[in-house]
Amino acid sequence: MFRVRRIGVVAAVFLAAVAGSPGSTHAQQNTNGSAQSEGRAPAAAADGGLPAGWSVAGEGAARQLVWRSDTPVPISDSGVTFYAGDRFLGRPVGASNGRTFRLALGAAQLGKPSDLQARTGERRLDAAGAGQNRPAGQRPGLAAQPSTRLPAGEVDPGQPGTYRTVTGDYALASIRLPGFARPVEMRAVVVAPTNAPGHRPLALFLHGRHATCYTGHGDDTGGDWPCPAGAKPIPSYRGYLADQKLLASQGYVTVSIAANGINAQDSAAEDGGAQARSSLVRQHLAHWADWAARPTSAPAIVRRASAADLSRVLLVGHSRGGEGVNRAAMDSLYPAPADQDGYRGPVRWHIRGTVLIGPTIFGQNPTPDVPSATILPGCDGDVSDLQGEMYVDATRGVSGGAALHSAVYMVGADHNFFNSEWTPGQAQAPAEDDFWSGDQPDRVCSPGTATRLTARQQQTAGATYIAAAARLFVAGDDRVRPLLDGSGRRAPSADPARVLTHAVGAHRTPAFLPDGPVSVDGGRLCQEVDDNESAACLGSHGVSPHFAHWEASKEPGRRAVALRWTAAGSTVRVRSARPVSIAGSQALAMRLIVPPNTRDTRLDVALTDTSGHRATLGRVHLEGLPGTDRTASHWGQEVRLPLTAAIRAGVDLHRVTVLEIVPRTHSGQAWLIDSWGWRAGTPAVRAAGLARVDIGRLTVKEGDSGVRTYHVPVKVSGHGRGTVRLFVADPETGRTTSREVAVRPGGQSPDVKVEVRGNTRFGYDVSHDVLVKAVHGAVIGAHRGGVTAVNDDPAPTLTVTPASARAAEGRSLTWRISLSTAADTDIQADIAVLPVTGGAELSTTDVDPQWLRENSGKEPLPSRPLSQVSGLLLFADVPPGRTSTDITIPTAADTVTEPEETVRLRLTVYDGSGTSHDGPEFTGTVYDPA
Repeated sequence: MFRVRRIGVVAAVFLAAVAGSPGSTHAQQNTNGSAQSEGRAPAAAADGGLPAGWSVAGEGAARQLVWRSDTPVPISDSGVTFYAGDRFLGRPVGASNGRTFRLALGAAQLGKPSDLQARTGERRLDAAGAGQNRPAGQRPGLAAQPSTRLPAGEVDPGQPGTYRTVTGDYALASIRLPGFARPVEMRAVVVAPTNAPGHRPLALFLHGRHATCYTGHGDDTGGDWPCPAGAKPIPSYRGYLADQKLLASQGYVTVSIAANGINAQDSAAEDGGAQARSSLVRQHLAHWADWAARPTSAPAIVRRASAADLSRVLLVGHSRGGEGVNRAAMDSLYPAPADQDGYRGPVRWHIRGTVLIGPTIFGQNPTPDVPSATILPGCDGDVSDLQGEMYVDATRGVSGGAALHSAVYMVGADHNFFNSEWTPGQAQAPAEDDFWSGDQPDRVCSPGTATRLTARQQQTAGATYIAAAARLFVAGDDRVRPLLDGSGRRAPSADPARVLTHAVGAHRTPAFLPDGPVSVDGGRLCQEVDDNESAACLGSHGVSPHFAHWEASKEPGRRAVALRWTAAGSTVRVRSARPVSIAGSQALAMRLIVPPNTRDTRLDVALTDTSGHRATLGRVHLEGLPGTDRTASHWGQEVRLPLTAAIRAGVDLHRVTVLEIVPRTHSGQAWLIDSWGWRAGTPAVRAAGLARVDIGRLTVKEGDSGVRTYHVPVKVSGHGRGTVRLFVADPETGRTTSREVAVRPGGQSPDVKVEVRGNTRFGYDVSHDVLVKAVHGAVIGAHRGGVTAVNDDPAPTLTVTPASARAAEGRSLTWRISLSTAADTDIQADIAVLPVTGGAELSTTDVDPQWLRENSGKEPLPSRPLSQVSGLLLFADVPPGRTSTDITIPTAADTVTEPEETVRLRLTVYDGSGTSHDGPEFTGTVYDPA
């Protein structure tokens, strides 16, 4: 499923090139290899000579990093991301052809060019990494296996119920959604009980971003909508039938809805389609509310099922569908701006909870007062950073904290197999295991390893934990809570899957939260997201879902405590600036990370109050999760220590000031994510009156001169006062600055000013981006926006001279590419070698062998025409501020008498969508010297 958001802006202009006469060309990416260019080096060379497929275009604020794939990149939830080694650079904008991707750079430096990587999930896409199994990093090690299995919970939600079920589809009229040119389908499959008494709770499923169409010929899939002639829709919405049948047997009406129309169009959406998916979910819920009120108006399958109770709704979303149902829960409590929303009717339902399976959360903007359970697949090869952890972590301190937010780490599960229509051997359309093993099997996640689940095992475990969330959030059965809240219980139906959980919320009282006013002795208060390795918690030394990158290189307010010791007894003290109260709690709960594959990390834990009374609560034992450098296995495990020892020692639990952690192993590492006072139970949740903030985007023309000031549109709605953190990105440097801002509906919205300077030269659009995150008392809808200054200057026209070049053998064929006027960005075009239409063709032994190797990777022998050399790709590049460049083909001299030989070339130019168009043809002729 696509996970592509707008960070750079593709110039939407077609520059048609004409040889020998005025025309135009479009600034475009490098291809694999290039003709030698004389004059100033291309912009890419300023960054040290980039690998094949990469280029840097533009200057100043319009500077962009461009990567072009030789083939369309498969559709995925995570989309394409750029890295420099293990340093996250950002998420580029993809062209409609699925091959070209651009990321705004400004003045940011790339570092070592060979470190550049294009990834989707954990898979390398660029040519340099295509054969690699994994990026550079820590050695994989052996997967740690638990010594004992967790005890079984009191109830097993994976056991089928007793109700008979019925299955069928419905299809309604397609709908229009804001920002989407084509209608979106309203299709769903219903699985429901037929003999359950009364009105039954409703569970709605939403799939993620996947290819939309297939032809049935090999692995051919596509991302169009509607599907073109000869292709059929991929029925992703039918991939959760086993989950639906389990819930239906237990008395739930279930419906799984189709979203191919969104998947085909969300690449241009600023939020990756979250608002559109929310609108689609609520459109279906509105129909179900209508049918509950007027049963005779319902589709046949709905009339055959038990009646649905819209006051008890569970939303289940997979991948981008997870982000979509989270937004639907938010929009149901705090309405979205009308101009952005595709549903504007009344809310006639109550969402009791959400289940999010391998979800994206691009905005890191969860709904704090709707309980959630997030399944994190340990072998996710798509959303491989397991950013869904933010549905737990990013709720802390935002609202009252009564809602339980659970993370369910499923060892050995991949991303796709939770949907049977994305699973090889089960799907109607082509499908694959998203965890790519490459040439070297991964010790944890390759099929057949001891830790990797089969598709059926994974699907059974997934269904079990979806049913667990339904039973807790909707049915209110607290006996199932220990399966979700870090209490260390398992559901036998999910065996042999190893599943670990932790949680925040419910009956937890904040104790020592590193984000708050704390200091640390003997350890380090580290930044979860920081491009400074010395400040970061992990840096490039592993991947943690807790430290998932967002869109800023530094994020104030996201901290943890890093522990590293080389001797037992090295005490780490976390001191709170203000006494904390955990009175009334049964235990101290902590979420602690230990490195993957480590064994038997032992830590003693103690508390001290303001009077100096101290008590050791006990000792915890931790085993590292199975992991390699391709998994996000630095994950916080929940441990609990009873407070009885503190009570016996007279520690005042109303006024605790120090948390001590004392390692009892000779060396090791750990990270404290947070600690809480814990007691059993699941409290009732009532949504607070929170402010809602949405950032809009203003698109303006740059103008020809002068400086104009614009204000970023910021909308504050909802109820109550809140605090958010605004991030403002500098398009010149790529750096962000941030500040906390108080917001309230009806008050003055945060004012962010942007200056746009006009000019008369063609260039890229410049995006001045603003981002926002909730701190307290607020939720975030549209998390990014800003002002985009659109280039309003005509593209330069282009000529190629001479149209027919000539050179003696051993000299160079040379053509000049000229622009009618200089531009503020590189003007590039591909050059294809075509068969000649008459006479002899220039061959591989007629050109300089080093030139041939650099531009095709091929050797001269055996001699063959240049047009028959696969991979021979050339390009022309006119750098910013220049009006011409020369392209050359150096030829080789020999002693053989030959007729004149010709090479025939054609420019290929691109429009703003990345679609290629044939440009002019020109030729070169080589003759024997006199």
